[in-house]
Amino acid sequence: MMEYVDKIKEAAAAVKDLADISDAQITETLTDIADALSAAKDAVLEANREDLARLDPSDPKYDRLKLTPERIDGIAGDMRQVALLPSPVGDVLSETTRPNGMKIRKVATPFGVIGVVYEARPNVTFDVFSLCIKSGNVCLLKGGSDADSSNRTLVAVIHDVLKKRGINPAVCTLLPPERDATTALLQAVGLVDLVIPRGSSSLINYVRTHAKIPVIETGAGICHTYFDKDGDREKGREIVNNAKTRRVSVCNALDCLVVHRDRLQDLPYICGKPAASNVIIYADEPSLNALSGRYPAALLQPSTPESYGTEFLDYKMSIRTVNTLGEALEHIATHSSKHSECIVTESAETARIFERQVDAACVYWNVSTAFTDGAQFGFGAEIGISTQKLHARGPMALRELTTYKYIIEGNGQTRK
Repeated sequence: MMEYVDKIKEAAAAVKDLADISDAQITETLTDIADALSAAKDAVLEANREDLARLDPSDPKYDRLKLTPERIDGIAGDMRQVALLPSPVGDVLSETTRPNGMKIRKVATPFGVIGVVYEARPNVTFDVFSLCIKSGNVCLLKGGSDADSSNRTLVAVIHDVLKKRGINPAVCTLLPPERDATTALLQAVGLVDLVIPRGSSSLINYVRTHAKIPVIETGAGICHTYFDKDGDREKGREIVNNAKTRRVSVCNALDCLVVHRDRLQDLPYICGKPAASNVIIYADEPSLNALSGRYPAALLQPSTPESYGTEFLDYKMSIRTVNTLGEALEHIATHSSKHSECIVTESAETARIFERQVDAACVYWNVSTAFTDGAQFGFGAEIGISTQKLHARGPMALRELTTYKYIIEGNGQTRK
């Protein structure tokens, strides 16, 4: 355990080194690292193949773990975008002058050391590092054993550039994949300012239960799309297919289609494209009747209570029929993980009610939930999708990785 604590202490000590590096230097460093990643593509892919060889291709983690030349180009591209974004550090969030002449400024400041615990997601390594260093934070990475070869190779690329630029490599510290390293991180009171879990609900629950330091949850994505009685069936068809099949292993993928009873006749059309992707549907009785004979029988099953409130992470989804908007809202409130929810409707009044009443980090009107992503929101990348309400909610990027402090200046004022 002590070897892990020593690495955490080295990361904590690097905070002061990072404070002396200008934003211009960080921008140049991130650009160099993105270029280095592109140059090291073959080595990264080879390390990733080692990881993939240990995982069953049918495991939902497999797609998250897999790197391709295109995905590596995307990771490098996201880092270049982050590099060009303005750092929030030092931004004056508010400013006032009191009657006695005392000036008070609320200024954005880094947390210090941010720990991230994640599973088979090697892209997280680069996303977290780029966002942390750009926002003035040291990052402590705790990846899973499934992606260990990939993570070590990626961090080696980062460290090589940091050393060339004279930056303490401890600003990006990768802990070993062993469980004891997780324990050391979660108990690092006074050394780590914040920990963010990214992964399955079991991982998130473990971190929340065992952490002695502050936690920001990036929860599971149990996502719904409600096709309203006034929904456009062309929009609904495209939105449902994109949200479900674009990438089934990500947290913004569709899990449950809620459909108004008046539109059951359109259900076979709306589900036409998912059928081509062999999506298994767990349908309640009304939707099962509507789809029978018009959806592949081998892919159509009656729903059970477990079909709802489940994050499938697979080519599977459930369907629930409702009689009113109120029933749709009630179903979503009962089963949502407060991640991303969508309504397909041409009624602005209905959409506004949905937007007001749905309790989720991201609420969509006629837009696929696949857009819940830091890069898609213009943030360059994300460190996770927060489903909680304190401090940060939704895609967490540079601004969400800062806290603030008050700077008070005067001319000898004293309080009576």
